[in-house]
Order: sequence, then structure tokens, then C-alpha cells
Amino acid sequence: MEYTFTDPQIQRLREYGDDPRDNSTFSSEEERDKAFSKLMSKLQSENEKGIKDLLVSPRHHRLMELELKLSEALIAEGFVEVKTPIFISKAALAKMTITEDHPLYKQVFFIDDKRALRPMHAPNLYYVMRKLRDHTDGPVKIFEIGSCFRAESHSNDHLEEFTMLNLVDMGPQGDTVEKIKHYIDIVMKTVGLDYELVDEESDVYKQTIDVEVNGEEVCSAAVGPHVLDPAHDVHEPWCGAGFGLERLIMMKDGDGSVKKTGRSISYLNGYKIN
Repeated sequence: MEYTFTDPQIQRLREYGDDPRDNSTFSSEEERDKAFSKLMSKLQSENEKGIKDLLVSPRHHRLMELELKLSEALIAEGFVEVKTPIFISKAALAKMTITEDHPLYKQVFFIDDKRALRPMHAPNLYYVMRKLRDHTDGPVKIFEIGSCFRAESHSNDHLEEFTMLNLVDMGPQGDTVEKIKHYIDIVMKTVGLDYELVDEESDVYKQTIDVEVNGEEVCSAAVGPHVLDPAHDVHEPWCGAGFGLERLIMMKDGDGSVKKTGRSISYLNGYKIN
């Protein structure tokens, strides 16, 4: 009979950064538990060293480091950075077809009967790019990096507060699909991850181009004109993409849980402090 790490042991290992997906097997429970204790001791020692190093040599949080790199790369590509409120109106969600019969509606954090915490950047970016169109005849290229909120099931792959990078180019010069592929490549090269593009269906955008790393989705992209555009008074081609930054960090650094990568009072730069 072969033994593998128990679910509680796997969860404990993930909390300290290991992702035991190699399905290690052992000949007995004693051998397994001994291996677990040895591995945990090693991980806890490395974790403590990491915390001490941070205190001696302060640096940016991993999330901020990535935000800064991506901001610089996109500004160099001609994008304008915007910052919009995290509060969003129920009416703005409805323009995105997110009403009571939409699957995403149940994940929205409502703060009263008219407002919610934004589950995405898209409604605000639609508004901003439409207003900027009044000031130029050329392309309108904007991006935002900031928190979004969704009521997610508790897991190692999802956060209820997560950081999105959304970029959009309205009136792009050239083929919209090729443009968005170009922008995706800029982002993924900045992160330092190999990827593949996959066509998928979406609850909001109907058809998307997804970016996957080792089979895991890290981005969804779309092109317009789109059925959502008239509600936002947008009447020309555009292309846009949204990236989950915590998931990108998890994939890049090999973390066992996305909880280690984002805003937290339990982790600091991936190190467990509680």
C-alpha cells in the first residue's frame, strides 16, 4: 500500500510556499509523516530567514514591484495610466449586463441598494475612454492597476480582493486582434512568463482570447465593436485585456497559494508572519 501526503499536510505545505503536486508516495504512514516533518522544518527555516532578510534589507512588496514594471512598460507603449474609484453603481454594472440573472451578480459585494465594490475595471474604463475621445482624434490608450472585489469560494487559486491590470486601446491603428496580441506579449514579457493564447467563451464578453500559463488562465482579452458598446456610447473598434496580478506572481514564483502574493495580514512578500 502506498501513502501520500494528507489534505491537511498539503495545505500546511502550501501555506509555507511548497506546492506538493508531484504526488510523492511513501511505503508507510510513519515514512510519510517523517518526510512531512522534515520538509516543514526546512520550509519554516527558510520562511524565518526570509522575514529577517526583509527587516534588514527593506524593498518593495512583490505586488508593487510588478505594478511599477508593468506601468513603465505600458507608458512606454503610449498608454495613459488612470485611477478610478473602487465604488461602482448598480446602474454601471447593469450596462455590463451584470443584473440579478447574471452568474457574476452573486459574487458582487453590494454596500447599499445602489452601490457595490467594483468586480472589474471595465465599466469605469469604458466611461473614461469615451470622455477622452472628445479630446483627440487619435487612439485612446489607457490602463488601470487596482483592487477589484468578488465573493469567491475559499481556495488556493482565488482571492476576494485581487489586483487587476486592465488596458484598452480605442481606435487602434491596424488589426485589433494583432494589436491585443502585441499588448499581451508586452505584459507577459515584462512579467517573465511563457504563455499560450486560447479562444474561450465569456459570461460578459461572449468571446475572449485567454492567456494561459501551464493551463492556468491569467488573462482574458476581447475586441470590439462589441454588443456592450452602445450602452457606453462607444462606436468604433477597440481591444482590451485584463490580467490578475496575484496569479501572475504565483505562477512566476512557484507559490503554492495565491494568498501568499496579495494584500494580507498573514503574509509579507510571500513569507508567513503569523
